[in-house]
Amino acid sequence: MLRLAFALALILLASRPAAAAPALIPRPLRVAATACGNGLEIRRPVRFPAGIDAGGYAIVRDRWRALGLPAPVVSARGAAHDVAVFVDRSLGAEGYRLSVEPAAIRIFAGNGEAVFDALATLAQLPERDARGWHIACTSIADRPALRWRVVSDDISRGPFPTMAYFKTRIRTLAGLKINGYSPYMESVFDDPAHPYVAFPERLTASELHELAGYARRFHVALIPEQQTFAHMHEALKWEQLAPLAELPHGYLLAESDPRTYAYLTPLLRAEMAAVGPAPFFHIGADEPLDLGRGRSPRSPQVFAAHVNRVAAVVSANGSRPMIWDDAVQSDPSILNLISKRTVIVTFHYGAEPSFAKYVATVDRAGFDQLVSPGANNWNEIYADLDTAYANEAQFLADAKAAHSPRVLGMFETVWHDDGESLYEATWAPVAFAAATAWQVAPVDRATWNRTFAQAFFGADAAGFAADLADLAAIRAAFAMKPETDPPDYLFWSDPFDPRIQARMQTLDLAGMRLRAERILTQLARTHPPLNAPAAAVMRLAALRYDTLARRYQIGKEARDVYDDARAHAVTHDDGVVYRSLNIAKYLCWELRDEMTALAPLYATAWNYESRPAGRERVLVRYFAAAERAVAQADRLYAAAREEYLRGGTLPAFDDALGSTR
Repeated sequence: MLRLAFALALILLASRPAAAAPALIPRPLRVAATACGNGLEIRRPVRFPAGIDAGGYAIVRDRWRALGLPAPVVSARGAAHDVAVFVDRSLGAEGYRLSVEPAAIRIFAGNGEAVFDALATLAQLPERDARGWHIACTSIADRPALRWRVVSDDISRGPFPTMAYFKTRIRTLAGLKINGYSPYMESVFDDPAHPYVAFPERLTASELHELAGYARRFHVALIPEQQTFAHMHEALKWEQLAPLAELPHGYLLAESDPRTYAYLTPLLRAEMAAVGPAPFFHIGADEPLDLGRGRSPRSPQVFAAHVNRVAAVVSANGSRPMIWDDAVQSDPSILNLISKRTVIVTFHYGAEPSFAKYVATVDRAGFDQLVSPGANNWNEIYADLDTAYANEAQFLADAKAAHSPRVLGMFETVWHDDGESLYEATWAPVAFAAATAWQVAPVDRATWNRTFAQAFFGADAAGFAADLADLAAIRAAFAMKPETDPPDYLFWSDPFDPRIQARMQTLDLAGMRLRAERILTQLARTHPPLNAPAAAVMRLAALRYDTLARRYQIGKEARDVYDDARAHAVTHDDGVVYRSLNIAKYLCWELRDEMTALAPLYATAWNYESRPAGRERVLVRYFAAAERAVAQADRLYAAAREEYLRGGTLPAFDDALGSTR
C-alpha cells in the first residue's frame, strides 16, 4: 500500500507540465512546475523550523551562503517559519515530496534520512535572474533507485586526508545523496598493539570515532574497510609481523598460521569500537595472488576459511561483513563455503558492454551484493571521464535491471595507486555515479557536463562544461594502440626515450596543448562560488597535460636541432653549430623550468586535501625530473665544449646524453 500511494503521487505530478528546473544532482524521480506567479522570492533569510534536520540544514545554509543568498535561519520553537516538515509513512522509508509555493516550502518524508534528502534537493533549487534569487513553484516526488550509495576512499596509498578534508569530503558526498563512506585501510589505523605499523601517517581511534559521528550527522554510514588478507605488505614488512606473511615480508597474510588471527582480531575490534554501530564492515580479501605460493595451499576451502573466520569477528559486533568479488568470480564454488550473511562487493572498472554476468553469478548464489564501479582516477593526471562514465552507467544499469532485492546498491571506488592522484579530480565521476545510483532513469550524458558544472560550481556552466569536455578529449587522445600508456606514466618518463618518443609522435600533441590552454584561459577568468579547489585541480591537470605534450615536443625538437648541429659540424659552420647546440641545451632547461614551476602548484593542491608525509614522495619526482633535465643540458653543453670545440666532431644525440637517459 505504501508503494501504491507513492506511485499515485508520482502519476499526479507527471500529469503536470514539466518544470524548467535548475541543474539537480541527482535528478529527482518526478519534477513538475506549478502555476503560482514568480515563485518563492528569497529577499530575506528563509526561516527553517526548530528541530530541522541539522545535517540537511547545514547543506542548505552553506550552499546558499556561498552563492550569495541571504543565509537561512532556524526559528525559535513555536515561532513562524517558511519551511514545514511532515512525516508521511505512506511514502515509504526513503520517499519524500517537496513543494515550493510563493510563501511556503513543504516537505513530506517517510523518515529522517528522507528529510535530509529533501533538504539536499532544496539546497540546489534557487535560481537567479533580473529579479534576484528565487525558487520556482515546483512539486517534486522522489526516492532512490538503490538503497545504498557508498563511496570507497583509498587513504592507504599516499594521499591521507586531513581531518578538515575528511569532513569536507563526507559533507560534499552527502549533498550528492551518498549515504555511505568507506575509508580503505591497509596499515594506516593506529593499532594499539603495533603502534609502529601506521607510519608515517595514522588514523587514530579518536579520529575514526569523530568521523563516524560527523558522518551520522549527514545520514552517512561510516563503513570501514580493513584489509585482512592480501595488500598487507606495509604491515608485514615490519620484523615483528613478518612471520605472519605467506612469503617473506610479502603481501598476503598466511591463513595457515594461527598468529594471523591473533593479530587481526584485536585490530578489527579496535576499529569497530571506534566507529560504533555500522551496517557493514569490509574485510577486503581481494587479489590473494600469493595464496598457494608459500605455506598455505591454494584452494576454495582455504580462502573460505579465512573469510569465515574474519567475518565472524565482524558479525559479533553486529555489522555485516563485506568482501570483494574477484576470488568468487574466478571460482564460484567459494560461494557454497561462506556465510550468506557476507555481502559481496562486485568490482569491475572497464567500459564493458555488460556487467550482468558478474551480478548474476552472485545473485544466483543467494548473496546480497553492492556493485562497484570506479572513478578511473588512478594513474591519471585527471580522471578518465569517458571510461568512468561508461563504466558507472552500464554497471549500475545492469544492477537495477536485475530487479533483485539482493542487489543492495552501489560501492563506488576512488583509488590512489600511484600515490599522487588528487581527490578533487574525481568529483565529476563520483557525482555521475551518485546520480546514476539514485535515479531510475539514466543520467543524460549529452547534458551531464553542463548539469554537473552548474550544480557543483554554481557559475558559468558552459565554461566549466567545455573544460570537462576538453579534459576528456585530451585523455582520449592518448588512446594509442595496441596498448595505451597512462598519461601519468608518460608525464614522468624521459621525453628523450626513443621508444616513447616514437609513439608520441603519432599523436596530435599540438591539438592537446591547444585544448589544455583553452582550459587555462577559461579558468583564469572564472572563480566559482562553490568548490573552488576542484576548479584549481582542473587547472593543474590542464597545466600538466600541456606540459606532458610540450615535453615530447621538446624531445623531438632538441634531437632535431642537435642533429642539425652535427650536420653542420662536418663543414665547421660554427655559427649554426653553436646556435643549434645552445638551443638544444635551452630546451633541456625548459624541461627543468616546467617541473620546478609545477611543483609548488601541486603542493598547494595536496595541502588542501592531505597531510604532508605523502606529499614529499611526489614532490621528489618533480625535482628528480628537473635534475635529470639539468644533467641532460650539461651533457649537451659538454659535447659542445669537449667534442666539437676541441675535436671538431659531435657524437650522436643518444651518445651525448649517455647515462642521463
